[in-house]
Amino acid sequence: MGKIVYLCGPSSSGKDTIFRELLKRGKVSLHKIIPYTTRPIRDGEKAGREYFFTNEEGFQKLLQSGKIIEHRGYHTVMGLWRYFTVDDGQIDLKQKSFLAIGTLESLQKMQEYFGLESILPVFIDLEEGERLQRALNRERSSEHPAYREMCRRFLADCEDFQEEKILAAGIRRRFVNDDLGKCLEEIEEYIASEL
Repeated sequence: MGKIVYLCGPSSSGKDTIFRELLKRGKVSLHKIIPYTTRPIRDGEKAGREYFFTNEEGFQKLLQSGKIIEHRGYHTVMGLWRYFTVDDGQIDLKQKSFLAIGTLESLQKMQEYFGLESILPVFIDLEEGERLQRALNRERSSEHPAYREMCRRFLADCEDFQEEKILAAGIRRRFVNDDLGKCLEEIEEYIASEL
């Protein structure tokens, strides 16, 4: 029986990079779950790789058909953005293990849907000042920087990742991403020991 390795952590902690590297390195056999979003595609992203991109109408159709496993919405400076996981045939825990990425809230919804024993939470952390600098660097390199949205995300994370919420989500192990190579090795060892 497979499991879903679920990466979560505040923005700019390096979750996306760790997600890509875990799949690329292949030291543990994981298949990615591609989430859906209604937000605009960012520079460097490709539809069907990081996300399936849709609009509000597409979200509502999936919700009405009962296909959405978990969802969350954010009122951004650019409008409402939704992120969600869909029961679209991607996930078959009888056959293999998967890698997914999301928030504490989405982690808990996945635990409810698939069962606690089917989810392995992996919490990525980083000192706040370093996260803020990484976010700023990313926005500066973007063709259309969204500094206000970057600040909104950072401040929202202060609320979303309070210690009691981390513990309530069943997070017992944290990985500090101040050295990517070392962090990846620790995560790979942990996943291998738990699958």
